[in-house]
Amino acid sequence: MTALTILAGSVYGNAQHAADTVASALTDEGIHCTVYSDPQVSDIEQAEALLVITSTTGQGDIPPNLEMVFADLRDQFPLLNRKPFAVAALGDSSYGDTFCGAGHQWHELLTELQGTPVADMFKVDAMESLEPEKDVMAFVMKVKDELIS
Repeated sequence: MTALTILAGSVYGNAQHAADTVASALTDEGIHCTVYSDPQVSDIEQAEALLVITSTTGQGDIPPNLEMVFADLRDQFPLLNRKPFAVAALGDSSYGDTFCGAGHQWHELLTELQGTPVADMFKVDAMESLEPEKDVMAFVMKVKDELIS
């Protein structure tokens, strides 16, 4: 079974909590998960499968803890060779066009790096959900078989 690398991009802790919740549940199922809140490019290159759980800050920006690795990936452009990935984005729809902007950026970059998305980006709207970790968990359970086959 494939090990899962989870990148948690968090400002106020919601995305980190969702990542930890997912990792705990999947670990209970016997799936090896590693959560990174300050990853390096090598962590992504060595991953068998990727799950990005990220909030959005500012005007659709990537949280500070993932900014460097995102910029490094864009600069170094290591091909992911069809590595499976999924992105769950937390945001607030009242921000209009920038809603879940960080998730959009991650999904686009991982696709450009020739990763294989196992699903469309999943959006969690803070205007509708008080427990984003439950929404993210439900999404991961739906795509789990494609992500970590």
